[in-house]
Amino acid sequence: MPYEFFISKRYLRAKRKQVFVSIITFISIFGIFLGVAALIIVLAVMNGFETDLRTKILGIKSHIELTTDIAGPMKDYEKVRERIAGTQGVVASTPFIYSQAMIRSGNGVTGVIIRGLDTQNAFKVINLGKIKEGNIEHLNKLPTDLSNRYKKEDAQLSGIVIGKEMAKNLGIFLYDTITIISPVGVSTPMGMMPMMKKFIVVGIFESGFYEYDSTLAYLSLKSCQDFLQMGDTVTGIDIKVDDIYKADTIARVIQSKLGFPYWAHNWMQMNKNLFSALKLEKRVMFIILSLIVLVAAFNIISALIMIVMEKNKDIAILKSMGATSRTIMKIFVYQGLIVGVIGTALGCAAGLAVALNLQRVSQFVEKMFHFKFLPGDVYYLSELPSQVNYGDVVIIVIGTMLVCLISTIYPSWKASRLDPAEALRYE
Repeated sequence: MPYEFFISKRYLRAKRKQVFVSIITFISIFGIFLGVAALIIVLAVMNGFETDLRTKILGIKSHIELTTDIAGPMKDYEKVRERIAGTQGVVASTPFIYSQAMIRSGNGVTGVIIRGLDTQNAFKVINLGKIKEGNIEHLNKLPTDLSNRYKKEDAQLSGIVIGKEMAKNLGIFLYDTITIISPVGVSTPMGMMPMMKKFIVVGIFESGFYEYDSTLAYLSLKSCQDFLQMGDTVTGIDIKVDDIYKADTIARVIQSKLGFPYWAHNWMQMNKNLFSALKLEKRVMFIILSLIVLVAAFNIISALIMIVMEKNKDIAILKSMGATSRTIMKIFVYQGLIVGVIGTALGCAAGLAVALNLQRVSQFVEKMFHFKFLPGDVYYLSELPSQVNYGDVVIIVIGTMLVCLISTIYPSWKASRLDPAEALRYE
């Protein structure tokens, strides 16, 4: 063991006259502990929120949407799907129809976004979330074994699946009939009239997003084509890829392969503002919580300066015995680093322990204080999400140790500049 390190450890043990210095050292360790633990826990929670949000968005939405640049539906979509299937990275594709309309029930009227989907291959690409009631497969045909649940005259109606919030807001239950009104008019002897058609609710889904659950409604592709009088055309094609972070590259390959008038836009483009805001928030939280470590670093500077003042005599004796300025500097650098290592190690251990068991910790706190961290009716989260990114942990540890090292430079330099003759003159 280098003798500089041995002396540094001895200086950390307080004598009776140096209790105050020891208290400041303890506060420095505790400050670094809090800063490191807080950074790891908060960044893990924010990573968890981002992952949970991305998972839910990419459940309802596909990784890539292929549409046409010109206004109007896409023709020969099956041939387009065949050409897409040969692209490297593409896992599956499905046609979709998108339209806005109004939905009317006996209890009210609301705007709705209609999505027509092909039940044979749609669920290889998207995920509606939890089907709270009913069955998505009943979009194609009503179940005969449940004919006692709906009226006989409704047996020929096409099915529709709506969100949980829409059902709650309009007072709609499973196997109720609703009317969809399209803003696109149809010519009649009485002039232009909006298209209206009855559907029967065969399913109620919960995606985890209020906006989706309150505005989205799903029809089978054939029912949607018939209602909107689109013939054998669709709005576009949803595409799933094997790596979501390569979606932009794959989208460019698809677009260059198909050429005009096709346009492929990926999930990062469609949700750019949301994920940019999350990334900015994560950076801001990192900067704010890093201030805790900086405050602890100032405590290290204060403690080392006071130790240098207390140890003037010791430093002078060491120098008179042959210790160099570099050796004296090492003693106090080691002392600051010991404080930093202890605080960082404890903070890292505590932060990882809490972040990796956040759900159990939150449940314990909720039971003890009788309150909910994230009420389900507000946040649509059943648990507090947490995902430890070990890259972030490494950055936090290295950054903290670097701050601790920098904080030792000035006090160590002052100690190394001490003149032994001046220090021992009055001894």
